[in-house]
Amino acid sequence: MNKIALIARREFLTRVQKRTFLITTILLPLLFFGFYALMIYFSVSNDEKYNIAVADQANIFKEKIEGDENVTFHFVKNETQQTLKQEIVNGKYDGYAFLPDTTNILNQVNISIVTKKSVGLMSRGKIEDKLNAALQQQRLLEFNISKAQLDSAKKEGNIQFSTIEGKNDTGQEAGISYAIGYVSGFLIYIVLFIYGAMVMRGVMEEKVSRIAEVIVSSVKPFQLMMGKIFGIGAVGLVQFIIWIILMVSLNFLLPVIFPNLAAQMHSANAQNQTMQAAETIKNTGLISNASGINIPLIIGCFIFYFLGGYLLYSSLFACVGSAVNEDPQDAQSLMLPITMPIIFGIVIMTKAVNEPTSGLAVFGSLFPLFSPIVMMARISHGIGNDAVPLWQLLLSMAFLILGFILTTWFAAKVYRTGILMYGKKPTWKEMWKWAFRRA
Repeated sequence: MNKIALIARREFLTRVQKRTFLITTILLPLLFFGFYALMIYFSVSNDEKYNIAVADQANIFKEKIEGDENVTFHFVKNETQQTLKQEIVNGKYDGYAFLPDTTNILNQVNISIVTKKSVGLMSRGKIEDKLNAALQQQRLLEFNISKAQLDSAKKEGNIQFSTIEGKNDTGQEAGISYAIGYVSGFLIYIVLFIYGAMVMRGVMEEKVSRIAEVIVSSVKPFQLMMGKIFGIGAVGLVQFIIWIILMVSLNFLLPVIFPNLAAQMHSANAQNQTMQAAETIKNTGLISNASGINIPLIIGCFIFYFLGGYLLYSSLFACVGSAVNEDPQDAQSLMLPITMPIIFGIVIMTKAVNEPTSGLAVFGSLFPLFSPIVMMARISHGIGNDAVPLWQLLLSMAFLILGFILTTWFAAKVYRTGILMYGKKPTWKEMWKWAFRRA
């Protein structure tokens, strides 16, 4: 055990002290934060402003069209399309909307909008929405229907779901559970790929450079393999924690870096939407529903399945790394049986987040090659009498530990022979023979 710890410490320090580790650990969250900030900035800022002249010869809109800071409407009289075009050229207006005097509000209303330059997709949508809203309002008045009456007719029924035990099953809680399960499963999916491949590359580097021949003279191949798995896993865990801390910290710095962002996001339209969202949250009890989710249990299970999935798959990746030689194509062909269960796991997870009690979701959460990804999608929906019975969770954990023991035993057998095997193109059939060869 002492030799495994020494090897793990060496693997951890040699990678953490590299300049590339610091660059990728610090620079990657900064790049993500930069893209995230720019996306928010450009989504809330709109430099396109349109001053639209409305020639309503049929008096359809009754000179009432609501505008905003980006789109304004001005009703004009005694103007023709030729004179309006000239005013656009002179810069008085950015465009005009023309309705001939033959327009009937009860029929299809054709509105011709002419602008000096091409209108962007978002601005085009705003102009269309405001014209259609004003047109709808005037049609309601034509039928002697007030907007309040229409809103009252459109009110939906208050439909509530509950379980047989009497627990309220709200859509908000299901949405939060969906998000937590999907993000947790996807994070483990990424980790298995990135750090499993890192273990494989580390084993391949030592084998190709013939350093492994010197190391195995002092330690057993099993100790070497486990030391590399634990050491590289510690690197990945530290890097993962740093990324989370940096992303959370940078998220709080967003208003400081973009001081005008808050003012832009709290424009008149956005403020109304925010107030409506707050009222909806208050009425539906979203905050109280979120507090009903067992966050400590989810975090604990995430750490368990994070470590269990990594240890299981990293042993298989180390097995492949010990068998291949200099040709990277050999590694790609041998990685297929390992990567396919990971891909299948993310496919099953997409069903498990929607239907956590389905037969496929239950199977995926119990089978060790799928459970690190799939079980996280089910756990977020509840433990006990909800989506995941307690016995299924405990059985899944037991199967994952057993799977790690079996894959480690198999990988150690292959590693013992493969780490010193050169010049022969490996296959899974050949590696299977190595595993069951008598010492």
